[in-house]
Amino acid sequence: KKIADVFDNKIDAKRTLREIKLLRHMDHENIVAIRDIIPPAQRAAFNDVYIAYELMDTDLHQIIRSNQALSEEHCQYFLYQILRGLKYIHSANVLHRDLKPSNLLLNANCDLKICDFGLARTTSETDFMTEYVVTRW
Repeated sequence: KKIADVFDNKIDAKRTLREIKLLRHMDHENIVAIRDIIPPAQRAAFNDVYIAYELMDTDLHQIIRSNQALSEEHCQYFLYQILRGLKYIHSANVLHRDLKPSNLLLNANCDLKICDFGLARTTSETDFMTEYVVTRW
């Protein structure tokens, strides 16, 4: 994943840092793992951040848009994996805050991984919850 001009916008820089910090501490089969953070070739030209995640084939949004038939067993297995991932995230006192089909990665074995922790917060970080919604249906 390339995050271009990450330091041009303070909000984007904070989201990127938050995602890296949270995912470095998470180790669960239903949470996407960071494999590497690729440093720039020249420190003076450090504008873009490259994060290498484990390889996944698609996301749930693409599956839904493709009109591919999903069996009851597929839906149950996806829901089971989402709930397992959320249980782990919440046990770490983290709120994802942007859970949607495009943030649920899938592979050919129907393994599901939750990704995009840019809006996540630790529950001890703040005493109030924002009412801002990123994706409005």
